[in-house]
Amino acid sequence: MADLAGILVVSLEQAVAAPLATARLADAGARVIKVERPEGDFARGYDRLVHGESAYFVWLNRGKESICLDLRQPEDMGLIRRMIAQADVFVQNLAPGAANRLGLGAETLRAAHPRLIHVSISGYGEDGPYREQKAYDMLIQGESGLLSVNGTPEGAARVGISVCDIAAGETAYSAVLQSLFARQRSGQGRAVEVSLFHTMADWMNVPYLQTRYGGAAPCRLGLRHPSIAPYGAFDCADGKQVLLSVQNDREWAALCAGVLGDADLARDPRYATNVDRVAHMAEIEALIAPVLSALEREAAMALLSGARIACGRLSTMDDMVQHPQARHLQCESPSGPVEMMARGVRFSDAVAEGGAVPATGEHSAALRAEFHSNGRHRA
Repeated sequence: MADLAGILVVSLEQAVAAPLATARLADAGARVIKVERPEGDFARGYDRLVHGESAYFVWLNRGKESICLDLRQPEDMGLIRRMIAQADVFVQNLAPGAANRLGLGAETLRAAHPRLIHVSISGYGEDGPYREQKAYDMLIQGESGLLSVNGTPEGAARVGISVCDIAAGETAYSAVLQSLFARQRSGQGRAVEVSLFHTMADWMNVPYLQTRYGGAAPCRLGLRHPSIAPYGAFDCADGKQVLLSVQNDREWAALCAGVLGDADLARDPRYATNVDRVAHMAEIEALIAPVLSALEREAAMALLSGARIACGRLSTMDDMVQHPQARHLQCESPSGPVEMMARGVRFSDAVAEGGAVPATGEHSAALRAEFHSNGRHRA
């Protein structure tokens, strides 16, 4: 039996953060009912690159049932209330204040259904001076300070995936699991609040602590590291790049002997400790660059790996399509089968993944019939 078999999740969701959280719940065996606006989740229109489907939507919505509701209509509002009455978990990531205005806020729903786990995902949280501010991923990357440490000395660069949304979705997923466990003991649900800003603020704790207690903010260094050297990308003879990271003095000695061919260099007082190496970062890179630039990437990887230096390839997405270490899953979509990267976790016993991606409102008729009358609920 699936881990979350018997758990019903109703999610009034759109875009990325909430759909990711509920996708994880669906992977774990929960029944997830995705409530979309009449025209569908706008993430369906982000692109048409997966043989007509949106890449984001396919990734985040496998294994769900889709119903389209117009919550301005009393009939549809009554329907979602009946679904929530039977649900274990309700998730919403509407605009700030919208759930409360609809009568779907945590206080209202939990008063009616004490076992309900009510999850709200927002940009800045339910209180504070920014609570009403719109929040998209890039904006939170900026507000959280992430862009102050990401990029090159010449300028900031947006992280190339929706990292704030993804982080908030994973945080919400873990919070739901924690809350289900707590409910098993207490018999009571709870309100859960996740915000993109506070999630990323937590992730930014290392540069925050360095700034607050070290007196200096880390600067943008591209692929370099502000407190480890050598660390970064080096050109190879075939125009590709290899990454390496030396984390301690033992590894530095191995690099000197096995890659640079100069074991005595490890004892040079300019480079003997990591603090010294960071202070002389440019000099160290100038020692390494000629060695690796004379080799094609795979030869450079072999040399570094032979010296037991942590290294990797600066892969393109074309490399990832055929990466020998990758694991994949298959799912159906409205326009055909899709292969995508599997999750980062693997269990010792078989756990099903890759349920079908629903068409817009695919299950509307069946769900309207199922929840037509009040029936029993779990309050």
